[in-house]
Amino acid sequence: MRTVVVLDAPSNLGLRPPAPGTVPGVYKLAGALREQGILRRLGALEGGVVVPPRYDLGDWQEGDGVFNAAAIARYTRTLADRIEGHVRAGEFALVLGGDCSIQLGAALALRRLGRYGLAAVDGSADFRHAGNSDRIGAAGGEELAIATGRGQPDLSDLEGLGPYLKDEDVRLFGMRDEDEDRAELTALRIPHATVGQIREWGPDVLARAAVESLETPALDGYWVHLDADVLDPGVMPAVDSPDDGGLLPHELAPLLRTLVSSPRCVGLNVTIYDPDLDPDGTAGALLTDLVVEALADA
Repeated sequence: MRTVVVLDAPSNLGLRPPAPGTVPGVYKLAGALREQGILRRLGALEGGVVVPPRYDLGDWQEGDGVFNAAAIARYTRTLADRIEGHVRAGEFALVLGGDCSIQLGAALALRRLGRYGLAAVDGSADFRHAGNSDRIGAAGGEELAIATGRGQPDLSDLEGLGPYLKDEDVRLFGMRDEDEDRAELTALRIPHATVGQIREWGPDVLARAAVESLETPALDGYWVHLDADVLDPGVMPAVDSPDDGGLLPHELAPLLRTLVSSPRCVGLNVTIYDPDLDPDGTAGALLTDLVVEALADA
C-alpha cells in the first residue's frame, strides 16, 4: 500500500478576480478539505504547505501576457522542489490547491526526474495560448498549453526544461462536448474524452485504456490532475466557471479511482473548488469523499 503525503498548494495566482477589489477564494480549498478530515481518512502523512506569493495584479492590462507571471514562476519552482522530494522518496503526493496553475509545479518536478505523462480530469482543456486566443492572462486556464511549450518562456521553459510534457503523453477527460479546443486537440493527436464519450464508453473502460497507454516503458510514470469543475454545477457549484453538462459523482468516482490505482501514478492534485461559494460545505464534503474513495484502495 502506497504512502500518501498531503501537501497544500493554496495559490490563487492563476485566476482573475471574481469581482473588483477581491481575490479568488480557491486558496481556501486545502483548508476546507482538511476540515473534512482528509488526512485522517486516508491515513496520510503531513506534507505541510507551500505558501504562495501575494495575489497582486499591479498595473497589468489585457495584452500584457500572463498576469502574476513572475510570482507563478517562483511558486512553480518552490512547489516543484517539494513535489520532487516526495516522488524521489517513493511517496504519493496529494497536492491540494489552489487553482490549476499549481499543475505547473508538478509538471516541472517530474520533468526534472525524467519523462512523465499527465491524465487531466477537467471540465475544460486549459489549452488557451497565443495561437488560439487573444485573451491570454489567467494561467489557471492556460496551464496545459504552458506545460506543453505553448506559453511565454518565463513560464513554459523554467530551468531550460520546457516543454515539461509531450503532447503524446497527455490524456484529457471531462471536457464538455462543445468545448472549443476539441478540434485543435484532435489535430495535435492529444487523446481526449468528453463527458458524452465518457458516458457512451464508460468511465472505467476509458480510464483503464488511458492507464495502459501511460504505463508504457517510454514513461517513468504519470500524474493525475483533478479540477472540481469537471463535475456538473448541480452538484459542484463552487467553482469559478460553472458549466452545465458535467460529470456526476457516480461517473467521476470510477474514472478517478482507476486513474490513481496504477503504481505508475505518482501523485494527484485537486484544484478550483472555492469554499467562498460553498457556505454550507456540501460541495467540499463531496469533493473530499471522491478523493478519499479514489485513494482508499490505491
